[in-house]
Amino acid sequence: MTKVKNRPMFERVVDSLKGLCTGWHRERSVRAHVLLSLTGVVILLFRQPATAWFLAFAVLIVVGLAVELLNAAIEAMLDHLHPDLHDAIGAAKDMSSAAGFVINIAATSTFAGALFA
Repeated sequence: MTKVKNRPMFERVVDSLKGLCTGWHRERSVRAHVLLSLTGVVILLFRQPATAWFLAFAVLIVVGLAVELLNAAIEAMLDHLHPDLHDAIGAAKDMSSAAGFVINIAATSTFAGALFA
């Protein structure tokens, strides 16, 4: 068994926080997602929509951040393994990007619903 398996929870949390920091520093899309999400939260705090709308938006932005981080990880790994252009790698990057796009459309739609409900 490798040294990275079955480590104490504290070490795993530290690794996760390092991953968040790496995503923030390396990926413009992660920074944009966080800043736009915070802006949306502030706007909804002032508008005070029904709790269900606010919670739905909050869940979608958290899921969206997770997908953005996964997309960034997939792209970083693919770039490392195969830095040249390749149709299959381009397709994988496009599909992982599309996953983030779909979640962000859902979050934007929920935000609009919360604003105008």
